[in-house]
Formats: sequence, structure tokens, C-alpha cells
Amino acid sequence: MSASVDHLTNVMRKLRDPETGCPWDIKQDFKSIAPCTLEEAYEVVEAIESDDHEHFCEELGDLLLQIVFHAQMADEKGLFSFDDVAHGQAEKLIERHPHVFGDREGVHTPSDVLKNWEADKAAKRAAKAEAANQQKPSALDGVSTALPALTRAQKIQKRAARVGFDWNNVADFLSKIREELAEFEHEVHEGSAIEKMEDELGDVLFAVIGVASFMKLDAERALRATNRKFERRFKFVESALAAQGQTMQDTSLNDMETLWREAKSSE
Repeated sequence: MSASVDHLTNVMRKLRDPETGCPWDIKQDFKSIAPCTLEEAYEVVEAIESDDHEHFCEELGDLLLQIVFHAQMADEKGLFSFDDVAHGQAEKLIERHPHVFGDREGVHTPSDVLKNWEADKAAKRAAKAEAANQQKPSALDGVSTALPALTRAQKIQKRAARVGFDWNNVADFLSKIREELAEFEHEVHEGSAIEKMEDELGDVLFAVIGVASFMKLDAERALRATNRKFERRFKFVESALAAQGQTMQDTSLNDMETLWREAKSSE
């Protein structure tokens, strides 16, 4: 394994060589590569959710390449190396698992692990804020603003729920969704400004994500699945119309809806 990692890092180093490397690789920087890093992470998730084991290994390799790429650029700037990344992560894992590598006892279930994890993180946030003479830390500190909005909303709501800021039953969440939807509908009927309608739409989405969090559902995964479902059914309609020598532009919505229901029933 070490030889394989060394081989990969050496290949990346050669690609970045200013004299003999690849012009494209040499030109890249952290920001230009960042979108590729995000895309590769999503492709790993897609392979997992599709049970595509053949491409899973390949996609993990593509994601590893992104890490090696960033580490090589950082090494060139004297910031850190790939070894620093790997060593730092190993040390972090040891620190986060005192029930495995230390003497912490009484940790027997995944919920025990999460409870201790949240307590340890809260203590670290408090210590960091105190050292910097900042205001009292928030339970929401550390939730990355770079996350997709849906994912970030769910993480924010989970953090809030862990300190008791949550309803006790799903009915309250469903009532909140109806309330926010009614407010959105009001702004639509009033012909309000785009900004106002977007504000209310955001409240609707946040409320829907709230019920997902309460029910321990992954809203991001649920939406990805619905996207794939929509694509399958849409392509079914396209293919069915093409077989009849028609296009969507030439077909009524009612006829397309009939084909849509056929696609749905076939699943």
C-alpha cells in the first residue's frame, strides 16, 4: 500500500514539474481544482447509492487524486505535505476515539459515541472561544458555509435539536410546513417581489428539511433519489413519444401525463 501511495504522489509531483510536467496540471491552483474535488466526492456517493462496485473503486481513486493534487500544491508552497495530511488525520481519529485508543469507558453504542463526540466538540469550541476572548460559542459553530444549502440546513437543525431546540412530535413539523406553505402561497397570489417569494420559499424548504431531520431521514439523499426517479420517468416519456414519431413540443401535457403515469406504474 505504501508503495502504491508513493507511486501516486510521485506521478503527481512529475505532472506538476515546472520544466517537464503537464501544462494543464502546472496551471492549476487550489481554487481551480476545488470544483473538481466537490464533483468527485459526489461521484463517489453516486457509485455507492447505485451499488456500482465496479466504478466505486475508480471513483475513490479519483477522489484520492484530488487530495494528492491539493497536497502537492501545498507542498510546493511550503504549507504542508501529503504525509502531513495523512498523519494529521490519523491523530485526529485517535483523539476522537478515546474509547478505542484511550481509557474512556461506558461507550457501547453508536449513540454513546455521538453523545461523547458532541460533548467533546462543545468543550473544544468553548476553549477556543475563551482563548480568543470571543463571545460564548454557539452550538451551530463550525457548520461549513461551503456545504450545499440543503445539507447545511439539515446539519444546522441537527445541531439545534441536540441542545433541545426541537419539537417532540412529527405533527408539529407538518403543521409548520403547512404554515410556511400558506405564507408562500400568499406572496405568490399577491405578486410580491422575487426576493420576498424566495424568502418564503426558503422557509418552506427549511421546514421540510426539519421534518426529515426529526424522522432521521437524509434529505440530501432523498432528493438525489427523486432526481434520478424524475430522470428515469422523463426519459421514458421521451422514448415513448419518439417511438410514435412525436416530440414533447408536439404533444399535449395531458398525453405526456398519461405516459408519465405509465412510467410510474412500471416501476
